Amino acid sequence: MRDGLSLRQRLLLFFAALAVGCMAAVAGGLWLGYDRLGDPSAQSAFVTAGAVAGFAILGLSAWIWLLFDDNVGRALDRLAAGMRAQAHADSAGTFDAAPGRYLGDLGPAATALCETLTHTRSALADAVARETTRLQDEKARLETLLSDIPAGVLLCSGGHQLVFYNGTAADMLGAGGTAGLDRSVFGSLREAPLRHAYDRLLTARDEDAVSDILVATKEGARVLSGRMRLLEAGGAAPGYVLTLRDVTRDLQAHAGQDRLLEEIFDRIRRPAANLQTVIGVLAEEPGGEALNAALLEEVGALARSVNELAARYDAARGSWTPLPTTRAADLIDGCRARLEAVGLTIAAEGEEMILRCDGFEIVALLASLARRLAGTGDARDFRLTLGADGAGAMIELGWTGAPLSVGTLETWLSEPVDPAIEEVTGRSVLAAHATECWPETRGGGQAVLLPIREARRAQGRVAPVARRVVYDFDLLFKPQPAELTATPLRDLTYVVFDTETTGLLPEEGDEIVQIAGLRLVNGRRVAGEVFDILVDPGRPIPPKATKVHGISDAMVESAPAVGEALSRFHIFAEGAVLIAHNAPFDMTFLRRREADIGLAFDHPILDTVLLSAVVYGQTESHSLDALSQRLGITIPEEARHTALGDTIATADAFLKLLPMLEGRGLVTFGDLLAEVRKHGRLLRDLNA
Repeated sequence: MRDGLSLRQRLLLFFAALAVGCMAAVAGGLWLGYDRLGDPSAQSAFVTAGAVAGFAILGLSAWIWLLFDDNVGRALDRLAAGMRAQAHADSAGTFDAAPGRYLGDLGPAATALCETLTHTRSALADAVARETTRLQDEKARLETLLSDIPAGVLLCSGGHQLVFYNGTAADMLGAGGTAGLDRSVFGSLREAPLRHAYDRLLTARDEDAVSDILVATKEGARVLSGRMRLLEAGGAAPGYVLTLRDVTRDLQAHAGQDRLLEEIFDRIRRPAANLQTVIGVLAEEPGGEALNAALLEEVGALARSVNELAARYDAARGSWTPLPTTRAADLIDGCRARLEAVGLTIAAEGEEMILRCDGFEIVALLASLARRLAGTGDARDFRLTLGADGAGAMIELGWTGAPLSVGTLETWLSEPVDPAIEEVTGRSVLAAHATECWPETRGGGQAVLLPIREARRAQGRVAPVARRVVYDFDLLFKPQPAELTATPLRDLTYVVFDTETTGLLPEEGDEIVQIAGLRLVNGRRVAGEVFDILVDPGRPIPPKATKVHGISDAMVESAPAVGEALSRFHIFAEGAVLIAHNAPFDMTFLRRREADIGLAFDHPILDTVLLSAVVYGQTESHSLDALSQRLGITIPEEARHTALGDTIATADAFLKLLPMLEGRGLVTFGDLLAEVRKHGRLLRDLNA
């Protein structure tokens, strides 16, 4: 029991014992004097003297205890909290020795100790930074390489928890915002294909074995083609690498192609059978207007079907072969280089456009036609122009000289565009681009026209797409989760969040106007895993609320409703411990909507107000500003009272409090919960 007492409680017991001892001594002395006096009439005088002395001792002891508690007990607690902050929390600010002004040399000694620790830590950090610069550069190069891979790359632990993902994978999986470190991959992808592939690889026990899979996203919106490889086949539950490619459009294109082919055969088969019947009748019984009319009708129906289906085929076949984008300037420069290499010159001009085409094949086709025209001796003064043509573009290869016949052009198109690649002919290039080319006489000269079906004008440079890789390889070796109360605090995944509202009274109809959150995994903030959304509260935002958080009615006009926003946040916070500053306020707004969205916010919850009380005591101020100041956290003025700004400050405060809590022996979630509940009179703990 004595080990659980704080310093101030021990001091209180000491002065209480001293007061009781003094009162006992006075009572004993008076009783002894009365006994020796032997005068019964003096009893009341002795009792009065004892009572006065007792009250005087109690009052004096209480007064001295209050002075001692304020100038020694509380001062020692404040010095200890400050020293613990300096010892365990990086960048905790300057040590404040003012509380120790009546403790002699203790305050200056503690200041000197903290300054020495700061200098030593700084020197050590500089040395570590110098030694790790090369590794950091290599890591940055590797991250850049992996972030630019066009395929989605995932690294999962043996428990199917995400350990690594790149930006492409986040785009594939993140339709619902579910990609995140230490999340189950089954929250984004269908479980059965992944488990079957994993079990097959475990059975094979071959380090070089791979398993090809076809898996859909959880909501079924995308179909992904993937390949799985184990990290090490010898482990009991090894992790694995999963590479993914989105084949949704490919499958849709193939399905459209199959449907069109089925319709072609169906619509041609019936008129052809009818024609066969009519021709058979005509062979046996020539003549007759009815048979001739029937024959003409069937021939017309067949011709119409063939023309319609051919048009649909031409319109659709371009989507069956995915084509890259090519800048018009690059295509023109490629043509010029090809022709100059064989001694030809060409005048080229074109609009700034982005073409959907295989630039290499188009350049090869145009260069082949120009070489063949030059070889006839009837063409000179070549020119190449490229301009917009409806939704696409028109390429015009012109020359001065004799016209080109359609027959000659068809012959050239059936031949290879480059002797080095005999399988690529002009006709195959046109077929791949779902287009045709033809000769024309234009403006006194001759030309071959080649339309490109898809093109757009080049715009100014847009902001680059953020490409990143997110990883924590320590998660590969993370043990299986134990019971929550026995789980170390550093092994838990946290979601720190904050809300901004129309007011402070949810029971009177106030609602959320903004909610923000970020994830902490393995004791660090995960870059990129941030939730920040404006919310339409369904009611006007009072001007006094707008003055605090800066959110107006116009800003939330097209924002999602409260129910939709909370459903998204619930997905983001799945499986995590929630952290907030003054959590009962924020959780009230979340839990009052549980019935509407059909979800329960039954997460474990930590409150940085209570954590601050555990470290610094209940008598200190525990506002977010005061806590941030004590821990050396700067909240930019423009970010204060915004959901994301306060969330970042709360997360930084928790990460600095965490080692201080561990230094006090509060290592597991159960340890911390038991200590937090001792401060229930300050703020209600929300864990059941």
